[in-house]
Amino acid sequence: MDWQKIKTLGELKQAGYRSRSVKEEVRENLISMIRRKENPFRGIMGYEDTVIPDTERALLSRHNMLFLGLRGQAKTRMARQMVDLLDEYIPVIAGSEVNDDPLLPLSKYAKDLIAEHGDDTPIHWVHRTERYGEKLATPDVSVADLIGDIDPIKAANLKLSFADEKVIHYGIIPRSNRGIFVINELPDLQARIQVALFNILQEGDIQIRGFKLRMPLDILFVFTANPEDYTNRGSIVTPLKDRIESQILTHYPKDLETALAITEQEANLHSEQSGNINVSDLIKRLIEQVAFEARNNEYVDRKSGVSARLTIAAFENAVSAAERRLLIHGEKATQVWISDLMGIIPAITGKIELVYEGEQEGPYQVALNLLEKAIRTQFTQYFPNPELSKKKRSTGKASQQEKGEENPYRPITAWFDKGNQLDLLLDMSDADKKNTLYQVDGLHAFVKKSYPKANESELSLLMEFVLHGLAAYSLISKRMLDGKLSFQDLMGSMMNFGGQSLDLTEEDFEEDDDN
Repeated sequence: MDWQKIKTLGELKQAGYRSRSVKEEVRENLISMIRRKENPFRGIMGYEDTVIPDTERALLSRHNMLFLGLRGQAKTRMARQMVDLLDEYIPVIAGSEVNDDPLLPLSKYAKDLIAEHGDDTPIHWVHRTERYGEKLATPDVSVADLIGDIDPIKAANLKLSFADEKVIHYGIIPRSNRGIFVINELPDLQARIQVALFNILQEGDIQIRGFKLRMPLDILFVFTANPEDYTNRGSIVTPLKDRIESQILTHYPKDLETALAITEQEANLHSEQSGNINVSDLIKRLIEQVAFEARNNEYVDRKSGVSARLTIAAFENAVSAAERRLLIHGEKATQVWISDLMGIIPAITGKIELVYEGEQEGPYQVALNLLEKAIRTQFTQYFPNPELSKKKRSTGKASQQEKGEENPYRPITAWFDKGNQLDLLLDMSDADKKNTLYQVDGLHAFVKKSYPKANESELSLLMEFVLHGLAAYSLISKRMLDGKLSFQDLMGSMMNFGGQSLDLTEEDFEEDDDN
């Protein structure tokens, strides 16, 4: 239909326009996309077999829906992308505040205009992007905001009685007629305000002051909510939940690969950062592992959740830490080192809610522990499990698996056992860091043997990773002091009480020992 040429109601009728409800419109367009094998929710990863099918089923059933899940689970993004399921343009009565359908007018304004002009009634075409309304539920939201109220100024200017329907100022919901309306964080809406939605959802009419208006609004409602809100700040009243036909549960990425893809897509890096700073797959996996560790950590509130924004912000911070080094030393290019991950601590502390904060465990220490756990978990994906070597070292006997095998880490730990210490400055240049790492006997040979095809930069990063991994498994000690990381033997560390230890107790890793 050539919407640019149709300007009046008569021309619209001649063109054979057919009225459809917004839910029918969404349903038909979704059916077409499914048949064309198109994904209506682009950029949404990890939901292909769970949330997206549930959402499509709800839309095919013409349901209003509630996305229920923790923060950072793309609930609002899913709702906003539903706009793409609407027709590109629809006709409305020109000047209508509630997007009146020319063939099925609702408001008194539209009915009077059609009665006066007939087929000459002017038509306005509305783009799909204008048919989306969104409101963040806050305690100060009123019925007038959502539904409407009497406007005394309009009554005075038009010299109308308060009994005249024309004095009504429509709220955001009636103005979203023939479109999609989203209420974010529904439990934060006061119970008395939630009650005002009953009739709109079920009976389709609205009530404003003393006016008895029968306006069967044509709206696809989408609500979002966090389970935490049910106990902490508010709840969804039972009759309202009963009127929302589909409740869809969202979730965090279930595997590391999906999480990597999400962070890669969402991270906002400057073009200079992308061109001058190399971020290895190892660094990316360590950052993602932090989030997975946080979601299962006893100190982190699971009801609050750990948003995907944590890894996005952490990734950006890690790149910026490398960029800062690059600028300090006047280098043209660099890579993100393991030590640069100390720069992601602020991104972690601001994104986790602790179960309790005592004197010993605060956000900063928890963030350090999460980073160490991430290193510990990922280390065995790249190198042999040091736990076996650790047990052999402490007992003097080889396990069943180790019989006939040499401890691959013995040359490295032996260097530290001799009283040697390795200091890595957080702002150290790439060349100085590489030279420092080569001081450890057996370190380069071990990594080269494990990854013979790796280039010099990759080898150096893996060499640093080995040191952090051995520290995470308590084969050597790691301490942070005055902007540097110091690696030494465990006995030397016990004799030195200065600095801040990053070592974790065995109890912290009990859950990992079974893996």
